Amino acid sequence: MLLKDIRDYQILFLSLFLILGIGTRDWTLRPELIVVAIATCVSTQWLLSKVISQESLVKSQELLANDTGQKTNIRSSLITALGLSLLLRADDWTTMALAGFVAIASKFVFKVGDKHVFNPANAGIICALLLTPDAWVSPGQWGDDWWYGLLFAGTGGMILKRVGRWDTTAAFLLTYAFMEAIRNMMLGWTWDVYWHRLMSGSLLLFALFMVTDPRSIPNAQIGRVIWAMCIAILTFILRNYFFVSTAVFWALFALAPLTILLDTLWKAPRFSWITFGMVKN
Repeated sequence: MLLKDIRDYQILFLSLFLILGIGTRDWTLRPELIVVAIATCVSTQWLLSKVISQESLVKSQELLANDTGQKTNIRSSLITALGLSLLLRADDWTTMALAGFVAIASKFVFKVGDKHVFNPANAGIICALLLTPDAWVSPGQWGDDWWYGLLFAGTGGMILKRVGRWDTTAAFLLTYAFMEAIRNMMLGWTWDVYWHRLMSGSLLLFALFMVTDPRSIPNAQIGRVIWAMCIAILTFILRNYFFVSTAVFWALFALAPLTILLDTLWKAPRFSWITFGMVKN
Protein backbone atom coordinates (compact mmCIF):
# COMPACT_ATOMS: atom_id res chain seq x y z
CA MET A 1 0.00 0.00 0.00
CA LEU A 2 1.12 3.53 -0.72
CA LEU A 3 -0.10 4.82 2.65
CA LYS A 4 0.40 3.00 5.95
CA ASP A 5 -3.03 3.42 7.50
CA ILE A 6 -6.50 3.24 5.98
CA ARG A 7 -7.30 6.48 7.80
CA ASP A 8 -4.67 8.19 5.65
CA TYR A 9 -6.88 7.41 2.64
CA GLN A 10 -9.91 8.72 4.48
CA ILE A 11 -8.07 11.98 5.21
CA LEU A 12 -7.00 12.18 1.56
CA PHE A 13 -10.54 11.59 0.24
CA LEU A 14 -12.18 14.05 2.63
CA SER A 15 -9.58 16.68 1.73
CA LEU A 16 -10.29 16.16 -1.96
CA PHE A 17 -14.03 16.51 -1.28
CA LEU A 18 -13.36 19.86 0.38
CA ILE A 19 -11.29 21.06 -2.58
CA LEU A 20 -14.01 19.83 -4.93
CA GLY A 21 -16.66 21.61 -2.88
CA ILE A 22 -14.78 24.90 -2.83
CA GLY A 23 -14.06 24.72 -6.55
CA THR A 24 -17.34 23.50 -7.99
CA ARG A 25 -20.26 23.25 -5.60
CA ASP A 26 -20.42 25.35 -2.48
CA TRP A 27 -19.03 28.84 -2.13
CA THR A 28 -20.10 28.93 1.53
CA LEU A 29 -17.07 26.75 2.27
CA ARG A 30 -14.57 29.16 3.82
CA PRO A 31 -10.90 28.10 3.91
CA GLU A 32 -10.22 30.09 7.08
CA LEU A 33 -12.91 28.15 8.96
CA ILE A 34 -11.42 24.88 7.72
CA VAL A 35 -8.11 25.98 9.24
CA VAL A 36 -9.89 26.84 12.51
CA ALA A 37 -11.56 23.41 12.59
CA ILE A 38 -8.29 21.57 11.99
CA ALA A 39 -6.33 23.67 14.50
CA THR A 40 -9.00 23.29 17.19
CA CYS A 41 -9.46 19.55 16.76
CA VAL A 42 -5.76 18.72 16.66
CA SER A 43 -4.84 20.99 19.58
CA THR A 44 -7.76 19.73 21.70
CA GLN A 45 -6.81 16.11 21.00
CA TRP A 46 -3.19 16.81 21.94
CA LEU A 47 -4.08 18.72 25.11
CA LEU A 48 -6.64 16.23 26.43
CA SER A 49 -4.37 13.30 25.58
CA LYS A 50 -1.63 14.92 27.66
CA VAL A 51 -4.02 15.50 30.56
CA ILE A 52 -5.26 11.93 30.49
CA SER A 53 -1.68 10.65 30.22
CA GLN A 54 -0.66 12.62 33.30
CA GLU A 55 -3.63 11.27 35.25
CA SER A 56 -2.74 7.71 34.18
CA LEU A 57 0.96 7.98 34.90
CA VAL A 58 0.93 4.77 36.94
CA LYS A 59 -0.04 2.79 33.84
CA SER A 60 3.51 2.70 32.54
CA GLN A 61 2.89 0.04 29.93
CA GLU A 62 0.29 2.21 28.20
CA LEU A 63 2.68 5.14 28.14
CA LEU A 64 5.30 3.13 26.28
CA ALA A 65 3.21 3.52 23.09
CA ASN A 66 3.01 7.30 23.43
CA ASP A 67 4.49 8.07 20.02
CA THR A 68 2.26 5.60 18.20
CA GLY A 69 -0.76 6.82 20.11
CA GLN A 70 -0.13 10.45 19.23
CA LYS A 71 0.05 9.62 15.51
CA THR A 72 -3.23 7.74 15.77
CA ASN A 73 -4.83 10.63 17.65
CA ILE A 74 -3.75 13.12 15.01
CA ARG A 75 -5.32 11.02 12.27
CA SER A 76 -8.55 10.76 14.23
CA SER A 77 -8.71 14.50 14.97
CA LEU A 78 -7.97 15.37 11.34
CA ILE A 79 -10.82 13.15 10.13
CA THR A 80 -13.16 14.83 12.63
CA ALA A 81 -12.05 18.31 11.52
CA LEU A 82 -12.51 17.51 7.85
CA GLY A 83 -15.96 16.04 8.53
CA LEU A 84 -16.99 19.21 10.37
CA SER A 85 -15.65 21.36 7.56
CA LEU A 86 -17.60 19.41 4.94
CA LEU A 87 -20.96 19.60 6.69
CA LEU A 88 -21.06 22.47 9.18
CA ARG A 89 -21.39 26.12 8.19
CA ALA A 90 -20.89 29.15 10.44
CA ASP A 91 -20.65 32.91 10.15
CA ASP A 92 -18.10 33.28 12.93
CA TRP A 93 -14.88 31.38 13.60
CA THR A 94 -15.78 30.92 17.27
CA THR A 95 -18.70 28.69 16.27
CA MET A 96 -16.42 26.37 14.33
CA ALA A 97 -13.93 26.37 17.20
CA LEU A 98 -16.70 25.42 19.64
CA ALA A 99 -17.81 22.56 17.37
CA GLY A 100 -14.25 21.30 17.05
CA PHE A 101 -13.60 21.44 20.79
CA VAL A 102 -16.86 19.65 21.70
CA ALA A 103 -16.29 17.03 18.99
CA ILE A 104 -12.91 15.98 20.37
CA ALA A 105 -13.83 16.46 24.03
CA SER A 106 -16.84 14.17 23.61
CA LYS A 107 -14.44 11.28 22.95
CA PHE A 108 -12.85 11.76 26.36
CA VAL A 109 -15.96 12.65 28.36
CA PHE A 110 -18.67 10.37 26.95
CA LYS A 111 -17.13 6.91 27.07
CA VAL A 112 -18.16 3.44 28.16
CA GLY A 113 -15.00 1.54 28.89
CA ASP A 114 -12.69 2.61 26.11
CA LYS A 115 -15.40 3.27 23.53
CA HIS A 116 -16.91 6.56 22.39
CA VAL A 117 -20.65 6.99 22.89
CA PHE A 118 -21.10 9.71 20.24
CA ASN A 119 -19.62 10.16 16.80
CA PRO A 120 -17.26 13.12 17.41
CA ALA A 121 -18.14 15.19 14.33
CA ASN A 122 -21.84 14.55 14.89
CA ALA A 123 -21.57 15.72 18.52
CA GLY A 124 -19.81 18.90 17.40
CA ILE A 125 -22.45 19.64 14.77
CA ILE A 126 -25.35 19.14 17.17
CA CYS A 127 -23.70 21.30 19.84
CA ALA A 128 -23.11 24.13 17.37
CA LEU A 129 -26.72 23.96 16.15
CA LEU A 130 -28.05 24.04 19.70
CA LEU A 131 -25.78 26.62 21.31
CA THR A 132 -24.99 29.17 18.61
CA PRO A 133 -27.19 31.42 16.44
CA ASP A 134 -25.12 31.25 13.27
CA ALA A 135 -24.49 27.50 12.75
CA TRP A 136 -26.26 25.58 10.03
CA VAL A 137 -25.82 22.40 8.04
CA SER A 138 -25.86 22.17 4.27
CA PRO A 139 -27.55 18.81 3.62
CA GLY A 140 -27.99 19.44 -0.11
CA GLN A 141 -24.71 21.14 -0.87
CA TRP A 142 -23.58 18.45 -3.31
CA GLY A 143 -26.76 18.41 -5.34
CA ASP A 144 -27.93 15.14 -6.87
CA ASP A 145 -25.54 14.62 -9.77
CA TRP A 146 -25.00 10.90 -10.35
CA TRP A 147 -21.22 11.17 -10.68
CA TYR A 148 -20.93 12.59 -7.15
CA GLY A 149 -22.72 9.49 -5.93
CA LEU A 150 -20.26 7.27 -7.78
CA LEU A 151 -17.32 9.25 -6.41
CA PHE A 152 -18.48 9.00 -2.81
CA ALA A 153 -19.51 5.36 -3.15
CA GLY A 154 -16.19 4.39 -4.70
CA THR A 155 -13.95 6.14 -2.18
CA GLY A 156 -16.11 5.28 0.81
CA GLY A 157 -16.48 1.71 -0.37
CA MET A 158 -12.74 1.18 -0.42
CA ILE A 159 -12.46 2.29 3.20
CA LEU A 160 -15.47 0.26 4.35
CA LYS A 161 -14.09 -2.86 2.68
CA ARG A 162 -10.90 -2.52 4.70
CA VAL A 163 -12.60 -1.89 8.06
CA GLY A 164 -15.42 -4.37 7.44
CA ARG A 165 -18.36 -2.05 8.03
CA TRP A 166 -20.28 -2.37 4.74
CA ASP A 167 -23.15 -3.94 6.68
CA THR A 168 -23.86 -0.68 8.51
CA THR A 169 -24.02 1.43 5.36
CA ALA A 170 -26.10 -1.18 3.53
CA ALA A 171 -28.60 -1.52 6.40
CA PHE A 172 -29.01 2.26 6.66
CA LEU A 173 -29.37 2.98 2.93
CA LEU A 174 -31.58 -0.04 2.12
CA THR A 175 -33.96 0.67 5.01
CA TYR A 176 -34.19 4.35 4.20
CA ALA A 177 -34.59 3.71 0.45
CA PHE A 178 -37.35 1.14 1.09
CA MET A 179 -39.34 3.52 3.27
CA GLU A 180 -38.96 6.35 0.77
CA ALA A 181 -40.13 4.01 -2.02
CA ILE A 182 -43.30 3.07 -0.10
CA ARG A 183 -44.03 6.73 0.58
CA ASN A 184 -43.38 7.64 -3.04
CA MET A 185 -45.90 5.03 -4.24
CA MET A 186 -48.51 6.03 -1.66
CA LEU A 187 -48.30 9.66 -2.77
CA GLY A 188 -48.37 8.74 -6.45
CA TRP A 189 -45.17 10.59 -7.25
CA THR A 190 -43.01 9.79 -10.25
CA TRP A 191 -39.81 7.86 -9.65
CA ASP A 192 -37.60 10.79 -10.60
CA VAL A 193 -38.74 12.40 -7.33
CA TYR A 194 -37.69 9.28 -5.49
CA TRP A 195 -34.21 9.21 -7.01
CA HIS A 196 -33.82 12.93 -6.42
CA ARG A 197 -34.39 12.37 -2.68
CA LEU A 198 -31.91 9.51 -2.53
CA MET A 199 -29.11 10.84 -4.74
CA SER A 200 -27.93 13.40 -2.23
CA GLY A 201 -24.19 13.75 -1.85
CA SER A 202 -24.52 14.65 1.81
CA LEU A 203 -26.71 11.61 2.50
CA LEU A 204 -24.06 9.39 0.94
CA LEU A 205 -21.27 11.13 2.84
CA PHE A 206 -23.19 10.49 6.04
CA ALA A 207 -23.85 6.83 5.19
CA LEU A 208 -20.28 6.12 4.10
CA PHE A 209 -18.13 8.20 6.43
CA MET A 210 -20.14 9.11 9.57
CA VAL A 211 -22.60 6.37 10.47
CA THR A 212 -19.82 3.79 9.95
CA ASP A 213 -17.33 5.17 12.49
CA PRO A 214 -16.03 1.86 13.92
CA ARG A 215 -15.11 3.41 17.27
CA SER A 216 -18.66 4.49 18.15
CA ILE A 217 -20.98 1.92 16.53
CA PRO A 218 -22.02 -1.52 17.86
CA ASN A 219 -19.31 -4.19 17.84
CA ALA A 220 -21.43 -7.14 16.68
CA GLN A 221 -22.72 -7.29 13.12
CA ILE A 222 -26.34 -7.92 14.14
CA GLY A 223 -26.10 -4.97 16.51
CA ARG A 224 -24.79 -2.72 13.75
CA VAL A 225 -27.57 -3.74 11.36
CA ILE A 226 -30.32 -3.13 13.92
CA TRP A 227 -28.74 0.17 14.95
CA ALA A 228 -28.41 1.42 11.36
CA MET A 229 -32.00 0.42 10.58
CA CYS A 230 -33.24 2.35 13.63
CA ILE A 231 -31.31 5.45 12.51
CA ALA A 232 -32.81 5.14 9.01
CA ILE A 233 -36.35 4.86 10.41
CA LEU A 234 -35.91 7.86 12.71
CA THR A 235 -34.35 9.84 9.86
CA PHE A 236 -37.35 9.05 7.65
CA ILE A 237 -39.81 10.14 10.35
CA LEU A 238 -37.99 13.37 11.17
CA ARG A 239 -37.53 14.30 7.53
CA ASN A 240 -41.00 13.50 6.21
CA TYR A 241 -43.30 14.14 9.16
CA PHE A 242 -41.44 16.83 11.12
CA PHE A 243 -39.73 18.37 8.05
CA VAL A 244 -36.27 18.43 9.65
CA SER A 245 -33.79 18.94 6.83
CA THR A 246 -30.89 17.78 9.04
CA ALA A 247 -32.73 14.65 10.17
CA VAL A 248 -29.80 12.24 9.69
CA PHE A 249 -27.61 14.11 12.17
CA TRP A 250 -30.31 14.35 14.84
CA ALA A 251 -31.19 10.67 14.38
CA LEU A 252 -27.58 9.58 14.80
CA PHE A 253 -27.13 11.74 17.90
CA ALA A 254 -30.38 10.59 19.52
CA LEU A 255 -29.71 6.89 18.94
CA ALA A 256 -25.98 6.86 19.71
CA PRO A 257 -26.54 5.61 23.30
CA LEU A 258 -28.40 2.60 21.88
CA THR A 259 -24.95 1.22 21.06
CA ILE A 260 -24.38 0.53 24.75
CA LEU A 261 -27.47 -1.69 24.94
CA LEU A 262 -26.69 -3.51 21.71
CA ASP A 263 -23.12 -4.22 22.84
CA THR A 264 -24.55 -5.69 26.02
CA LEU A 265 -27.01 -7.92 24.16
CA TRP A 266 -24.55 -9.14 21.52
CA LYS A 267 -20.96 -9.53 22.64
CA ALA A 268 -18.17 -9.06 20.09
CA PRO A 269 -14.55 -7.84 20.16
CA ARG A 270 -14.13 -4.07 20.24
CA PHE A 271 -12.81 -2.60 17.01
CA SER A 272 -9.10 -1.70 16.82
CA TRP A 273 -7.32 -0.03 13.95
CA ILE A 274 -4.95 -2.44 12.27
CA THR A 275 -1.98 -1.27 10.26
CA PHE A 276 0.26 -3.86 8.68
CA GLY A 277 -0.62 -6.39 11.34
CA MET A 278 -0.07 -3.95 14.26
CA VAL A 279 -3.09 -3.24 16.48
CA LYS A 280 -3.48 0.38 17.45
CA ASN A 281 -6.20 1.24 19.94
